[in-house]
Amino acid sequence: MSADELQKVFKTLSDPTRVRILALLAREELAVQELMEVLGMAQSRVSRHLGILREAGLLRDRRDGTFVFYRFREPEDPAWRDAWALVERNLREDRAARRDGLAVAQVIEARAARSRSFFDAVGPEWDALRKVWGDDMLRARALGRLVPAGLRVADVGTGTGVLALELAEAGLEVIAVDHSPAMLNAAREKIAERGVSGIELREGKASALPLADGEVDAAFAHMVLQYVASPGEALHEMARVVKPGGRVVVIDFARHDREWMREEFGVQWLGFPPDEIRDSLEAAGLEEIRIEQQASAARGADLPETFLASATRPQENR
Repeated sequence: MSADELQKVFKTLSDPTRVRILALLAREELAVQELMEVLGMAQSRVSRHLGILREAGLLRDRRDGTFVFYRFREPEDPAWRDAWALVERNLREDRAARRDGLAVAQVIEARAARSRSFFDAVGPEWDALRKVWGDDMLRARALGRLVPAGLRVADVGTGTGVLALELAEAGLEVIAVDHSPAMLNAAREKIAERGVSGIELREGKASALPLADGEVDAAFAHMVLQYVASPGEALHEMARVVKPGGRVVVIDFARHDREWMREEFGVQWLGFPPDEIRDSLEAAGLEEIRIEQQASAARGADLPETFLASATRPQENR
């Protein structure tokens, strides 16, 4: 590395605000508005620092409708890596960094609270609302990837228990998880009405599943990632709770531009590109990744394509 390039490294990382931003984005993917809230700074100032960091190759960005989200990019150059490692070590004892960590945790909790409030308000009406998606066929295909009967599976974000009932009726033991008490009550009523056994309801977030490591043979997330505050954390959690050799199966919308779905369906994310899902599944330590994408089955509805992704937790001691 030349002297000029080395000077650029030191100059970029010598600014306390830029270091704070990098530390935050190493923890969580954040939008400009969220960084403004955590840092207590104007948009112009935050955007200026983001531009410098992006030009240095330390950020990656992702557009989601009208929002742009940023994430720390691990530097490839050894000088950048060494400099950032030194900064990280110093941040461990930095009070401002700890305060920033608490503030960003509140931002992520606010994301989750918006989703929880939506589902608490909708409650049992969700079944009628979600019929517009017309995804019964895709759900059935996903179910086929979990045979044979007798497996113990997690239905993450169970909602009113539609998928949990299908899984239980197929002979699977189900732990159905949701963060909305209203949705769990609706699921409880539906399960009692159908007289189906083999379903245990648990309240909890997708990013902190109320399951032990390796507790289930497989984990489902059906149209859930678009609602969770941190989809990557949710996939890590799903990978954690399945046994070695177990499967993680995800159904959701592919990347789209239907902004109206934020208001009508309360989604936080406008779908996900297949490459992003693949990267997240790999980052969660999963393998044998398969992703299929297909047009929406709903007739006459302006809905995006859906995808079906599955992956396997590696066997131990291979």
